[in-house]
Amino acid sequence: MEKMAEFFEKRIGEYDSHMMTEVAGCCEGYRKMAELLRPDTKTLLDLGCGTGLELDEIYRRFPDIQVVGVDLTQAMLDRLKQKHPDKRLTLICADYFQAELGEGQFDAAVSFETMHHFAHAPKRALYHKIYTALKADGVYLECDYMVETQEEEDALFAESDRLYREFTTEPDTFYHIDTPCTVENQIHLLQEAGFSSVKLMFRLENTTLLLAKK
Repeated sequence: MEKMAEFFEKRIGEYDSHMMTEVAGCCEGYRKMAELLRPDTKTLLDLGCGTGLELDEIYRRFPDIQVVGVDLTQAMLDRLKQKHPDKRLTLICADYFQAELGEGQFDAAVSFETMHHFAHAPKRALYHKIYTALKADGVYLECDYMVETQEEEDALFAESDRLYREFTTEPDTFYHIDTPCTVENQIHLLQEAGFSSVKLMFRLENTTLLLAKK
């Protein structure tokens, strides 16, 4: 088991290549995410922004967009800033569950392959924070690892519980363990958080893109 920030810091050199060449659906997902943003999008919140692979595509369509990116790993934020030094980009190194996201500030929010590490209750609370941070007609796009069946989800959460019980004395610390939800459960969590409409927009193997409207 590795702590979340340390896991990504150790892999900073290979992360982009891994996501682009080894995770089915990511290349397509990055492009689709950019395509689905409304043409009038001017302000964007990116949670778990990492090195900004989704922003690489978004900037191609919206070169002047104003972005706030939040990530737990400073090394990844440094890489993102090196890639896009001329952009209107505010980067915050923080736990996005604890970070202040504001109210009614963003036209859109996005996350890519980051939410599948967390349990239902904290995600539901985070989604409500995202909902609150969006403008009245705002949208949230989540592209993530989601599983087919409840049995798969239950088995992965059970394994996560076992690992926390057996190998850590820091239960409130984030460790890099995959606990993806089913598509249906993910949609339900977003609806419970307040989103009026949640639609499946893209799925290739386990990489799944949802569009939630405030």
